[in-house]
Amino acid sequence: MPKSSFLDKVLDRIGRLDTEGLQTVVQRLARERSFLETLFNAIEDGVLVVDERGRVIYFNQAVTRLLGVQPGAEDEHISHILPEVDWELLSRFDSDGGRRVTRHEFEVQYPRPRFLRLYAAPLDGEAAGKAGVALILHDATEARQKTFEAIESERVQALTLLAASVAHEIGNPLNALHIHLQLMEREVKKLRAAAGAAGAGRVKLRPRSQVLASEAEAGESASRLEQFLEVAKGEINRLDYIVTQFLHAIRPAPPQLKLASLNDVAEKTLALLRPELDNRGLTVRMRLARRLALSRIDPTQIQQVLVNLIKNAMHAMTRGGTLTIQTGETSDGVWVSVSDTGGGIPQEQINRIFEPFYTTKKKGTGLGLMIVQRIVRAHEGRIELESHVGRGTSFRIWLPLHERKPRLLKAPTPGGT
Repeated sequence: MPKSSFLDKVLDRIGRLDTEGLQTVVQRLARERSFLETLFNAIEDGVLVVDERGRVIYFNQAVTRLLGVQPGAEDEHISHILPEVDWELLSRFDSDGGRRVTRHEFEVQYPRPRFLRLYAAPLDGEAAGKAGVALILHDATEARQKTFEAIESERVQALTLLAASVAHEIGNPLNALHIHLQLMEREVKKLRAAAGAAGAGRVKLRPRSQVLASEAEAGESASRLEQFLEVAKGEINRLDYIVTQFLHAIRPAPPQLKLASLNDVAEKTLALLRPELDNRGLTVRMRLARRLALSRIDPTQIQQVLVNLIKNAMHAMTRGGTLTIQTGETSDGVWVSVSDTGGGIPQEQINRIFEPFYTTKKKGTGLGLMIVQRIVRAHEGRIELESHVGRGTSFRIWLPLHERKPRLLKAPTPGGT
């Protein structure tokens, strides 16, 4: 490593300097030290310098932030500050008598969990074995998280493509089963009618009691078949709903934006779900803003958002619960909220409720909130969630009033910089 030209000149002339010259040199070195300290404290990476015994002789402010080392920790052994680092390995020499640059990765839990990369490089010394080591600590927590997210994204994408293909193939036999169940239902009705007609035709040939018994027996069989068919149709409809929801989630359609009223969408959604709400014995409170500006939304997709949120709220409440739908406006957006008086969401589940296929319901698909999040993001909006265990949950969907326009850089003026 080349030495400072200033130091080279000073070392060459040190024996010929008088008192005033030495004072000038000391002042110059003090200024350089202050400059270097300011520089080292300004960088985000931690810098630790240890001597040949492993004792700390310098560290910058980033080390305090990353490791919690406080001022005055000089002369501490590096193993006390970084127990994850093997000092014996760092101080080991190569066959040519010098230390090599090494790289380590480890996690620390104090003062907060972080993932650090450490680079250790030898410092110049007069003789082998008398040189210290410079340790550079780089906070790689965010980079590592992004790597994990990229890997997870690729994995999810591969699984999604596979699942989409499977869901598409399931849809075809489901349609065929649904059609054939309808045909079977018609045949059962025909059999019931034919049995009745046959009984009426044989009433003169057989005792009336036997005819009535046969008709009753045939009627019971037809009733049981109709019940079985209803159960099968219900399960096929449920499977069809799951497949449809899944395909909506993984094949998002871009929103068809137009000026529309969020109040109108809320009222139409409530009218659609009113029979189910009444059947569950739930109280509905509508608190719609009297004057709400029109916003650029896709009414069909926003209705899908509200349907999912209201259905979740219904399932979270027992009979007698209260559902509240409210709208409002801010300076740059409009919002709609769906609140319930259910059991609330525990803190450990809140961070996972938007994950695909994660659900707290026995028969849930885990796709409803994923669809909600996707649609809101496509509208450049945001979701706010507030939940209290034992008191209920509130989802607020905020949507921008105006379409965001891209910011363009000004063209440089002729002769400008």
